[in-house]
This record gives sequence, structure tokens and C-alpha cells, in this order.
Amino acid sequence: MTVIANPRQRQRRTRTTRQRTLWNVFAIVLGLLWAFPVYWMINSSMLPDSKLLNETPTFFPAAPDLAAFAGVFTDKQFWSSLRMSLTITLIAVGLSLVSACLAALALSRLRFLGRRWVIVAVLVIQMIPTEAIFISQYKMLDSWNLLNSALGLAILYAGTVLPFITWMLKGFIDGVPVELEESAMVSGCTRTGAFFRITLPLLGPGLVATGVFGFLAAWNEFTLALVMLTKAGTTTLPLWLQNFQTQNRGTDWGGVMAGSTAIAIPVIILFLIVQNQMSKGMVAGAVKG
Repeated sequence: MTVIANPRQRQRRTRTTRQRTLWNVFAIVLGLLWAFPVYWMINSSMLPDSKLLNETPTFFPAAPDLAAFAGVFTDKQFWSSLRMSLTITLIAVGLSLVSACLAALALSRLRFLGRRWVIVAVLVIQMIPTEAIFISQYKMLDSWNLLNSALGLAILYAGTVLPFITWMLKGFIDGVPVELEESAMVSGCTRTGAFFRITLPLLGPGLVATGVFGFLAAWNEFTLALVMLTKAGTTTLPLWLQNFQTQNRGTDWGGVMAGSTAIAIPVIILFLIVQNQMSKGMVAGAVKG
């Protein structure tokens, strides 16, 4: 038996199909606009200087020139800066995640006097410009003998992202029912044991999402590293890019683009590894209960 849809149903389906098509087209256009700067960076890194500085843009290089990449990967300072950036970033992410997880747990689970003011203070601290506290941070590291060191800069990076990561993790912990911890405590677990056995495994996507944010913030930071790393040979990758700008020859844009592409490779690898967990974390952070 064939069921014939009435005209209203056909119009509704047609309207839904058109709306879905328009949204798909809009998403594709938005994606292309987002991806174009990345493509232009990679494209420019494979162009010779004659075409790179030409007024007529070259969108598709017929004969890619990899001389800029050869100059990047044969530069010893690139590899030393890469090790410095990785060390600083990993320490900063580890410190910030551990500290933020404990702080978020206290703000989410404990009820103490002044709790709301502490939450407000976390947001207010996040609003303070980093440049406003450069002098105090410099003096602090100098008194600790941590200037020009990976640990000193990692501590500053961890403190910079700590308020925002704490706020993010609080939302994830709020999404885990407190009854799960209470059931574990009734079964004999301590509060700490209930957190590590019950809540912490459920925070995996949230930890990944916040960890990626901390990684990007530390990996791409420039001004704080410029102030705190003044010794020759102690540079991060963003500082290393300055080598392509000289007073006599100007800016080597091919080298800048090739170096920027090389710096983006670890970030791309990180996203490929954690993309599934990160997408779960973003969805979990938007749902409570």
C-alpha cells in the first residue's frame, strides 16, 4: 500500500532540505575561509622569493621550492628551540592540570565560607593583562634563580592559564553526579579515594580539552618568553622565528612561512591524537547532570 504525502508534508520536507543545504553550504564556505590562511602559509613556504614578493599572487606553485624547509630543518637553533618549547610546554601543562584539577574539585564539591568570592576572584585574575605583571614576574624569577630556564617560564605559563583551566574543569566536575562519590564513600572509600577511583576517570575528555588549551597557550606564547629568556641559546620556537628578520636583508618571508609550518606540525599531531577525546570533552562540558 502506497502512502501519498499531503502537500503540506511535501512542502515541509522541501523546506527542511533547502535549509539543510544552505547550512551545509555555509559551513563549507566558513571552513574554507578558516583553512585559507593555513593553506597560504604552506603555499608561501614553497615559493621562491621572486614569486613570493611578486604583486601577482601565486595560488598554486607549479614547481614547489623546498629550500626554505631545508634551511629550517638544518638549523641547529631550530632543534634546540624545539626542545626548549617542548620542555616548557609539557611542564606547564602538567603543573596547570594538577593544580587546576584540585582547585576545581574544591570549588565544585566543597562548601566553605567565601566560596563564591573565590570563584569571582578566579575570573577577575583571568582578566588581568599579562603585560601588567611582567616586572613582578621578572623579579620573582630572578630571586628564585630561574631566569633563562625552562622551569621558570613553565611556572609562569602555568599560572597564566590556571584560572581559565580551573573554571573549565569545574564545569566538567559539576557534570559528574556527586552521588557516585557518595556511593563509593559509603562502600568504604575516602573522599580522596572516591575522587581518584570514580570522578577522575570520568574527567578524561575534560582533562584532554583543557590540556590542549594549555598546550596551545604555552606553545605559541611570545612576549613573556621574550622578557624572561635573555640569554643566548635559550629561545623558544616563537622567539626563534625572529632570526628570519634582519636589518640588512629585511624579512625572509619564505623562511618565516616554512618555520611557522614546522612549528604547527606538533600541534597538528597533538590534535590528531586527542581529537576524539577533545570532542567528547567539549560536548560533556556543555551538559550538566
